Amino acid sequence: MSLPTKTAGRNVRACAAQVIADVVRNGRSLAELLPVAQVRVSDNERGLLAELCYGTLRQFFVLDALAGHLLQKPPRDKDYDVHALLLVGLYQLRHLRVAEHAVVNLTVDAARALKKDWAGKLLNGVLRNYLRQREALDASVAQHHNHPEWLMRAIVAAWPAQAEGVFAANNGRGGMTLRVNVLQQTVEDYQQQLSAAGIASEADAMARAALLLQQPVVVSELPGFAAGACSVQDVAAQLCAPLLQLQPGQRVLDACCAPGGKTGHMLETEPQLTELVAVDNDEGRLQRVRDNLARLQLDATVLCADAAQPSQWWDGKLFDRILLDAPCSGSGVIRRHPDIKHLRRESDIAPLAARQRELLDALWPLLAPGGMLLYTTCSILPQENEHVLSAFVQAHDKAVVQPIAADWGIATPHGRQLLPAAGHDGFFYALLRKP
Repeated sequence: MSLPTKTAGRNVRACAAQVIADVVRNGRSLAELLPVAQVRVSDNERGLLAELCYGTLRQFFVLDALAGHLLQKPPRDKDYDVHALLLVGLYQLRHLRVAEHAVVNLTVDAARALKKDWAGKLLNGVLRNYLRQREALDASVAQHHNHPEWLMRAIVAAWPAQAEGVFAANNGRGGMTLRVNVLQQTVEDYQQQLSAAGIASEADAMARAALLLQQPVVVSELPGFAAGACSVQDVAAQLCAPLLQLQPGQRVLDACCAPGGKTGHMLETEPQLTELVAVDNDEGRLQRVRDNLARLQLDATVLCADAAQPSQWWDGKLFDRILLDAPCSGSGVIRRHPDIKHLRRESDIAPLAARQRELLDALWPLLAPGGMLLYTTCSILPQENEHVLSAFVQAHDKAVVQPIAADWGIATPHGRQLLPAAGHDGFFYALLRKP
């Protein structure tokens, strides 16, 4: 089922149901689907469409369990959009301040917009049945972890003492965090500018340039955003540039750089680098890197190439620092991207780990003696982090693990794991030095 928004017309709930069905059934991402769907609804409903899509996918497994109690049989594949519409209705009843009768009526209207009038009576009955049994039904899912079974097992196996906190963080909402461009002003000065604009924020102890907003805003409301005064970047991602211990005159490689948040942060951290080379194999995403650099008024050498194939792009000059932000499962950023629960499969992890090791093996020879390589992922699964580093270090006796001294995260044999929490995403960091 592709995204046939013409069927849904301009009905926001019908559009949401089609987006959710496409994510769950076809493995397409919200980043791909939502912008297309938002064009189909009125301007003042685009925020509601995003809320319905993100919220329903965030609570999907609980909502699906409730639907299982309420329905006599599972939906047919061709009618999965009706099932998704039911979940959208349940999400509104449980999590949004919408009158109960309005939710029921609007859900029935959405079924008509999907050209499935027959489903209106079914949805009306099921939602009213939920309202009649609400207390008992909600109690039946109160202990639900709201994760796919394989991921729940993996998190419990990796972090038994912290698993409940991870589940809670993943099921919550990711806040909005800024990285102040310290080349233009101090963090304190920019915080005052935010305050003058009516935007409340607070500093973060983990990342020096970070400001956490009390409420998300559109970037056009941020003072000086278009001129590069700040960027939107999670605290966990902001820890990478300082770990590299950048110095004037160094040559730096940012491998797998898109969309360029860490690229910009490195240049802001040390503006006197000799050169920063940013490589990614996705030309579409590289345009975002170029756009971000232009907005920040910063320069880098941007190359479209496979970082694991240096013969295709490397000029033979060694790098003093390498940041490898390796492609991964994204299991540490689920609170921002709830569709990851549906897009990832257990069978994805081994191929991802193989790709991560391939990148490490390919980039290590490009590091100058005395240089450092920072390996990082937005994953919390040891198979992509500790296991990859352990195998790499055993195969490369010249690779020295540089301990990361910090008061955040959990120390591991080869790095440091930051688990997702209310104020930040989950990331893994490992610093390797070449003697």
